[in-house]
Amino acid sequence: MLEGKTIIVTGAASGIGAATAALVSSQGAEVISVDINAPRTPVGRFIQADLADRSSIDRLVAALPAGAQGLANIAGLPPTRPAEAVLKVNLVGLKYLTTQLVPKLSDGASIVNLASLAGLGWAESKDAVLASADLDFNDVAAFCAQHGIAGARSYFFSKEALIVWTMQNRWTWRSRGIRMNAVSPGPVDTPILKDFIETLGARAEEDMKTMDRPGMPGDIAPVVAFLLSDSSAWIRGTNVPVDGGMYSNVLCGMHGL
Repeated sequence: MLEGKTIIVTGAASGIGAATAALVSSQGAEVISVDINAPRTPVGRFIQADLADRSSIDRLVAALPAGAQGLANIAGLPPTRPAEAVLKVNLVGLKYLTTQLVPKLSDGASIVNLASLAGLGWAESKDAVLASADLDFNDVAAFCAQHGIAGARSYFFSKEALIVWTMQNRWTWRSRGIRMNAVSPGPVDTPILKDFIETLGARAEEDMKTMDRPGMPGDIAPVVAFLLSDSSAWIRGTNVPVDGGMYSNVLCGMHGL
């Protein structure tokens, strides 16, 4: 499905990123794996980068070849990390990497952002989300203080803003055929699942009771791979829930269905 394409995967050292890198490679893609940590079993070419640091991203972009057909933005920090770090990696760094890399992407390329079920309440945070549109690395701490973003809220906000950014850029690069979509997993059994349970407590336990099981990286990677493929060429600015039915469950509860 991805034969002959070059795909860049961030967060490729573990979890969903590692599963995605392995899957797109098995589908014929040449993979460039990016992570702050070196993977135990690298897939394709590995480039180390810190997405919380502008200069590190600049070096990454300079090292990446021109003509890649796909970018999977999967790297992210859990809600147990400091709020400033979460926003820098999950939102500011992701957006900066993407916009810097777009000129080097091939026409017809696909960008896939890993959002989350945690971002479903973006409409209730619209003012703060819009205020974050031009957020710079140096302004994150002040932004968090101004908008009361602390603790686990940092993770939720980063995913809310990412979903909105994805929708807003549905046609930004349409003249070049470059599209952007998002995937929103529910709880997934990765190395950071325990961080979510620790942070969300009773809420996480209730969600886990509703689901038949937590997701696995292998449940998410095929959806990312599909959105990277030519088969998804007419899907633009869409957020795809991949959560065992949790999003539908939340909607039914909200609307009394």
